[in-house]
Amino acid sequence: MGEVREKRRIVLVPVPAQGHVTPIMQLGKALYSKGFSITVVLTQYNRVSSSKEFSDFHFLTIPGSLTESDLKNLGPFRFLVKLNQICEASFKQCICQLLEEQGDDIACVVYDEYMYFSQTAVKEFQLPSVLFSTTSATAFVCRSVLASVNAETFLTDMKDPEVSDKVFPGLDPLRYKDLPTSAFGPLESILKVYSETVNIRTASAVIINSTNCLESSSLAWLQKELQVPVYPIGPLHIAAAAPSSLLEEDRSCIEWLNKQKLGSVIYISLGSLALMETKDVLEMAWGLSNSNQPFLWVIRPGSIPASEWIESLPEEFSRLVSERGYIVKWAPQMEVLRHPAVGAFWSHCGWNSTLESIGEGVPMICRPYTGDQKVNARYLERVWRIGVQLEGELGKGTVERAVERLILDEEGAEMRKRAIDLKEKLEASVRSGGSSCSSLENFVNSLKMKNSM
Repeated sequence: MGEVREKRRIVLVPVPAQGHVTPIMQLGKALYSKGFSITVVLTQYNRVSSSKEFSDFHFLTIPGSLTESDLKNLGPFRFLVKLNQICEASFKQCICQLLEEQGDDIACVVYDEYMYFSQTAVKEFQLPSVLFSTTSATAFVCRSVLASVNAETFLTDMKDPEVSDKVFPGLDPLRYKDLPTSAFGPLESILKVYSETVNIRTASAVIINSTNCLESSSLAWLQKELQVPVYPIGPLHIAAAAPSSLLEEDRSCIEWLNKQKLGSVIYISLGSLALMETKDVLEMAWGLSNSNQPFLWVIRPGSIPASEWIESLPEEFSRLVSERGYIVKWAPQMEVLRHPAVGAFWSHCGWNSTLESIGEGVPMICRPYTGDQKVNARYLERVWRIGVQLEGELGKGTVERAVERLILDEEGAEMRKRAIDLKEKLEASVRSGGSSCSSLENFVNSLKMKNSM
């Protein structure tokens, strides 16, 4: 028998959204460092380019996929559903083109769990596929549980305030209202999509951007339930930092931070999708101003409905933020969180932001908007105990008190100690011999074994 040539190309299929693109590009960088060639298959709405950081990656675009105007017209949820409906045939063309150009050199296709159309196409070519989850392991567990509930009963339970506040059976400390339902679509449709995302079909493994020291019980649950290897290899932003912002970063905020006192600044960023009502923006501004602490506030263009940016906000907003605040449209988040002036992070609690904050030992003010953010916020407050969650109506007094708790009170100092302890554990997990580093090695070795069979 002739020697079997090792297949060295890995195909990545990201969701066209900042929170999904960032970790999959970091995963690509980690796998590239192990000697694999990386091909990234993009939709027409991704805007990730072959920047200097990814100049060794190969990029393909799925023809006829959705564009930015489709996202604006459909909204994030319907955009995602339609993407899965229309991309399968075009994706098959991309894989066919790749096989013709590169020969039979594809070791596996790693697809974001929300790009589940990839599975059917990959199966047709008998290529190994791996599901990549960009959310926490606990959020994956929640989606698995929700995928099997009765939608009508669950909807009734969610509308009942008494039930909504109760802990969901088997998911302590998560309450019904902490489960990852979405602000972007009706519950029944969301549950259908969840059943698609957690159905691993013929995937040979699951990769999760998490680590045992944060989520050991959820990871053990998944390993038992999914019946394929589960590889927790995060936090990827520490293991394989790779800048991939879809929005232009305003670096002037770093100069501003340089002038602030050690641990005094509240950094506020609610991610790339969350929306804020004008009244909430004003209550935040009042509370931040009353706290007498400096604050760096990211307000994304389009994040305030019926407003391009902050120009349409009442005059009092400018007055409230002018003395101690600094406003930018987007910030170099990792650099900000690493800055010694930053004492707390007010976040929507997306998984990337959560990992980045823990990775820098920064405690959090949690104001989740949708989906898995609610799961992460509850864990930050109740499990890891490094966050304060703001629930219900947002008032300036609540905002002021939360800032004081984290920046000025002993409670905040204790949170900071726990956050720094977790930071050290995360760093250890991705170093040689750490659990995430070993998990990545095991995944790479599993590909070599498949290729030699």
